[in-house]
Amino acid sequence: MSKPSDYAKYSPQEVRKMIRAGEWDRPTSGMCEGFVQANLVVLSKDLAYDFLVFAQRNPKPCPILDVTEPGKTEPKLIAPGADIAKDIPRYRIWKNGELADEVTDVTKYWRDDLVGFLTGCSFSFEGALIQSNISVRHIDCGCNVPMYITNIQCEPAGRLKGPMVVSMRPIPASLVPKAVLCTGRFPAVHGAPVHIGDPEAIGIKNINKPDFGDSVEIKEGELPVFWACGVTPQAVIMAAKPDFAITHAPGHMFIADLKDNDYAVF
Repeated sequence: MSKPSDYAKYSPQEVRKMIRAGEWDRPTSGMCEGFVQANLVVLSKDLAYDFLVFAQRNPKPCPILDVTEPGKTEPKLIAPGADIAKDIPRYRIWKNGELADEVTDVTKYWRDDLVGFLTGCSFSFEGALIQSNISVRHIDCGCNVPMYITNIQCEPAGRLKGPMVVSMRPIPASLVPKAVLCTGRFPAVHGAPVHIGDPEAIGIKNINKPDFGDSVEIKEGELPVFWACGVTPQAVIMAAKPDFAITHAPGHMFIADLKDNDYAVF
């Protein structure tokens, strides 16, 4: 079976075409090296303002890259001509805060009152880690990044509230400062870590049982390093229980036409 990294040199347009044709429905970390990947949150127009305020108050887990017009599925800023209802490998359908379905196309669920938010994803800074000779375990293993619901509460906004979700990458202790500096250059895609070391300090009881994604080995001499994660809105949906929402499935991202370095702070 091919790994996402086998498509590192593909263009975003090529990969989105594969996804739309049903030829790829797995995680996207390692695909389209150098291009921005984004999380998706779709809410009804009456909740869109609350989410904009929520994102403004919680920029680490929810850095907004693009917002669609109500009822429209084209992300005009980051991928003109793309379709967020078809160009993500796997979606989640939420009803009253409960996961109702997981599908590869949400066209049949789309409504005229829906607004799509695309937010920065930590997959976008993984290239900087690799270029600095810091390996990324889930890419090496061809699996999904481990993600955890924490005890860190986000700042609420209107009807939206809930805990922060983090992604974890094991980093050799001697390379942690370099990893912090590498990722800190990308504030629009979560930036520097929010926690390093002891998982229980942020409410993670078992590091080997992530809430989303796959478990990865933490080797001797490595520290677990945690970054704010764009799956946070899914925890918020579970807590706030809106009537209806659509998100990406964790690790199954929208790949934009913009370059990671477009969001780097040098």
